Order: sequence, then C-alpha cells, then structure tokens
Amino acid sequence: MPFTAVQEYENQTIVKNILLLNFSNDWSIIISFLLSLIYCTILIGNFCIFIVIRVETHLHTPMYFFLSNLSALDICYSSTTLPTMIFNSATGNKKISFVKCIAQLYLFVSLGGAECILLAVMAYDRFVAICNPLRYPVVMNVKLYVSLAAASWLSGFFNSILHTVMTSRLKFCHLEESVDHFYCDVPPLVQAACNPTKTSKILLYVISVFLGFTPFLYIVMTYAQIISTIMKIKSSAGRWKAFSTCSSHLMVVTVFYSTANLNYIGPTGYSAELETFASLLYSILTPVVNPIIYCLRNKEVKGALRKYFRRFYYMAY
Repeated sequence: MPFTAVQEYENQTIVKNILLLNFSNDWSIIISFLLSLIYCTILIGNFCIFIVIRVETHLHTPMYFFLSNLSALDICYSSTTLPTMIFNSATGNKKISFVKCIAQLYLFVSLGGAECILLAVMAYDRFVAICNPLRYPVVMNVKLYVSLAAASWLSGFFNSILHTVMTSRLKFCHLEESVDHFYCDVPPLVQAACNPTKTSKILLYVISVFLGFTPFLYIVMTYAQIISTIMKIKSSAGRWKAFSTCSSHLMVVTVFYSTANLNYIGPTGYSAELETFASLLYSILTPVVNPIIYCLRNKEVKGALRKYFRRFYYMAY
C-alpha cells in the first residue's frame, strides 16, 4: 500500500525530540564553565538570602518575607533552564525529548509568571510603607502578606497550565524539530509549529498583557505616587533612605519587565537573535542581580549575613 497523505501528515505531527540552539563548539568548555559559575552564584546568593531571612527574627517583616519568596523563585526559575544549557554546551547534545521540553516550559512559564505578580506585590508593600506608614502594621498583617505571596505562586502555576496545554497540542513538521532558543519557551515553539497557530498566539498575547504588562503598569503608577510622597519629606536623610529602598526594586523591575515584555508582547519583525538575547536577560541576569540589588545594598541584610558567617567561622574553628 503506498504511503498516503494521511500517513505522512500523522508522521509529521508526532514530534519526538526538540533540537535546541547550542553555543559554539569552539567555546563550549569556556561557556560551560561560565554558565556553571553563573548558576552557582545564583544558588549561593539566593540560598544565603533565603536562609538568613528565615533564621534572623528581626527580618521577619513583610518586606523581607517577600524578598525570601523572590529568592526561592529565582532558585527554582534558574534551575529550570541553566542545568539543561550547561549540559548541552558541555556535551554538544542539543536534543531534549518533547515531554521534557513541555515540562521545562510549564515550570519556566509558571515561575516567570509568579515573579511578575510578586514584583507587583512588593511594589504595593513599599507603597503602603512609604505613603501610609502609620497604617502599615495594620494593613500589611500576617494574613494579608502570606496570602499575597501565595497568590503570586498560584497565579503563575495556573497561568502556565493554559500555555502548556496549547503548546503541547501544536503540530510540528519533523520528528525532531529545531527551535531558535537555548531552552523550551512558548514563543519559539509556536514559531516552529507547522499548523495554524493563531489561537495560541492570541492566548499568549492576551495572558502576557494581563500577567506581564498590567503588573508593570501598576508598578509604574505606584512608584509615581511613592516618588511624589518622597519629595514631600523635609529631611534629606529621610528622602535618601526612602529612595534607596525603592531604587533597587525599580532596577530589577526595569530589567525583568522590559525584556520579558519584549519577548512575549513586543513588536513582531525583530531578529531571532534579539529575542533570544532578551530572554536570556530576564531568565539569567535577573536571578543573578536580585541578591545584589535587593539585599547586599541593604544594611540590615548585610549585618545579618556578617553575623551568620561569623557564627559559622567560630563553629569551624
């Protein structure tokens, strides 16, 4: 019996492996070492912040509770992509099974969406602390800030279910499909699909606007009010303290949201290289700089870290 068109179509749609981008073979050892160094930096930095905030009782405040959640998110977030990138670079193996690819996509989108919401929650925390300082202990009670953190995590995981289901149902033209990315994400898989992807693209755009651009717009509006309040502080020392508290948050927000929004809801037509570079910024750079920007510039956290490491030093000797 001849090979029918139906059989050909079925063979084309059963994808077994995804072929990811890989770094240059000439630089594979150096790149693997650099990626491993970055990953270790992320793990050590964020683990230290998380543990210190959990151990030191004077850091058990809403702001530091959210920071500990951010550190946990960054550990999980980077762990979904960097180990695969390190392995692929070291071995030259670009293949990842479609099942593993979908699992990686689900975790990556879940944790990225959770971070989008958590950054907005942290902006609200700073707004109440600076614009309504007398009501801060009442407004940001334990029940509220725990609920806000839990809502951030849950919103990311529920949002990712839609993306994962839609992406897993895409049809591909080869048993081993190549994508222009170093890990599995929604946009490159949608671009690689050979069946109509209009529904997937609309869903990606709508949810990305809701979960990515809307929190960013809220943060911008919130910080406009915060800056207006800070400018009314008569003491220059008070203004500087308030600005230093908020500037770190704005730095992270600018890097994270600008690159993520460019990748998911940015204008079409820009090169695949720019899209890949933007995605590497928010998936790798942000977890690296978060401990530095948020905590290592903070006197209370630096003091707690010195105390913590001094305690280990004396225990060792």
